[in-house]
Amino acid sequence: QVQLVESGGGLVQPGGSLRLSCAVSRISTSSAATYDMGWHRQAPGKQRELVASITVGNSAKYADSVKGRFTISKGSAQNTVYLQMNGLIPEDTGVYYCNAKEASYLRRDFWGQGTQVTVSS
Repeated sequence: QVQLVESGGGLVQPGGSLRLSCAVSRISTSSAATYDMGWHRQAPGKQRELVASITVGNSAKYADSVKGRFTISKGSAQNTVYLQMNGLIPEDTGVYYCNAKEASYLRRDFWGQGTQVTVSS
């Protein structure tokens, strides 16, 4: 099991940039489990959607709405996941959640508390 804590959200003007961070820590050190990581967001009145993911093997995928603007990456120590967001538009507004999915057939999910991103003039 892992604990996830997001940070880096805030208010930004259209066309601006933000970098979100997700700190990953193990709850049980006896487990050898590995995780695929992702960023999801939930806009007001909408369902939560996957915006970016990165596998244990560092294969990244993006929602069509953010391709070319967002980049997901891992820190060198493998205990931090970043989401670099460029060219932000008002439609990017929402609560962004870090997600860890167990890299096994069980595919258990773990979630952070979320961080607010607001894109407005």
